[in-house]
Amino acid sequence: MEQIQNRTFDEIEVGDTASLVRTLTYRDIEVFAVMSGDVNPMHVDAAFAKSDMFHQVVAHGMWGGALISTLLGTQLPGPGTIYLDQSLRFARPVLLGDTVTVTVTVKEKNAAKKRLLLDCRATNQRGEEVITGLAEVIAPVEKISRPRVLLPEIDLNRTAQRYERLIEMTRGLQPIRTAVVHPVDSASLLGAVEAAREGLIVPVLVGPEAKIRAAAAQAAVDLAGYEIVAVEHSAAAAEAGVAMARAGEVEAVMKGALHTDELMHAVVDRTRGLRTARRISHVYAIDAPDYPRALLVTDAAINIYPTLADKRDIIQNAIDLAHALGIAEPRVAILSAVETVTESIRSTLDAAALCKMAERGQIKGGILDGPLAFDNAVSEEAAKTKGIVSQVAGRADIFVVPDLEAGNMLAKQLEYLAHARVAGIVLGARVPIILTSRADKTLARLGSCAIALLLARHNTAAPPRVSGGAA
Repeated sequence: MEQIQNRTFDEIEVGDTASLVRTLTYRDIEVFAVMSGDVNPMHVDAAFAKSDMFHQVVAHGMWGGALISTLLGTQLPGPGTIYLDQSLRFARPVLLGDTVTVTVTVKEKNAAKKRLLLDCRATNQRGEEVITGLAEVIAPVEKISRPRVLLPEIDLNRTAQRYERLIEMTRGLQPIRTAVVHPVDSASLLGAVEAAREGLIVPVLVGPEAKIRAAAAQAAVDLAGYEIVAVEHSAAAAEAGVAMARAGEVEAVMKGALHTDELMHAVVDRTRGLRTARRISHVYAIDAPDYPRALLVTDAAINIYPTLADKRDIIQNAIDLAHALGIAEPRVAILSAVETVTESIRSTLDAAALCKMAERGQIKGGILDGPLAFDNAVSEEAAKTKGIVSQVAGRADIFVVPDLEAGNMLAKQLEYLAHARVAGIVLGARVPIILTSRADKTLARLGSCAIALLLARHNTAAPPRVSGGAA
């Protein structure tokens, strides 16, 4: 293993030097920004940087300072060095792609205190000085030689990238007028207002006016310009929001600070609700950083123990959503605990039947396979190991879970253990229903609204057939 070794005070002479060479990459900038918390847009926002004095992204100044510290701590003097003082002057910016040579040179020695004064200099590939300065250190007096520590790999996962792309897909679309049901806390109200600012929705705030205004005051939100439909309580707000959607006054409904069951009770009402010929179902659109595409998990919020017929509609709803999101032929993995049809496991029997239904045209627009265990659905390597030959295995877009419990646990595990972002939408009703959680982050809420907008505009040409059928 490579050794890292110091030079003791007695071994060092005035004029001794050490150097290192680094080429600045955007990864360097991201790692430094994550470590330091310095997200100044001139460093991390290419669009903003075009308008600043350098007209492009530049390195953090202390990125160069950190390279000087690297030299002092690893080469001259090396391990055992104690940093006392550092002065730096930044002469020029370090631009993306610049190759920087950093050099430290011993200028003075203080034998009584074992201190060194070192000139510090960094130049770019054109020989231009970018940083100059002085460092004062206490040099080690004992020889140290240690194996160089192997550092862990840094995996930069930009969470919610796919939600950002969804929001970009909505640019140029007219926002959807949306009944926001019972937005009486800061989180739900801010979610609606942020979506409005992004041009995704035109919110109509439905609920007790005094509570809505109190939430606005707490969140420092100006409600001027936002329509408020005043009702007495959450149940009345759900009924009013659904009635507006049924009458065509709004194009979507968004859950505020009320329980999902309370909102859905109004949605599925047989005479005054928003039923269509399809079973109403829910999809979690999950942005998991380690998965190369969006994960659509269904159903994890509405249908507790769906029947075979229910699953047919659940799958068709999800396929239609995937089409609205630009996935022309989504791959559908029907999940179970195993990948073989087993009489004692009902979900495997349902999976086999659903695949046959797709062959016969009873489910359209996607490629189905199942039963598949979750590892086979997400990993081509796992599928190959088990000898599974499939167009879906390892490349699934839609994950159909056996029941609500399995789906909810899967979604929450991805969110809290795999740093995924989770957006929710209810399908199969007359209008999209934006189902958010009070724990949702901003981009997840915006992602839900972007999905609803894309779905509403996609459905304009072919709205769902209205029926009194079961929800």
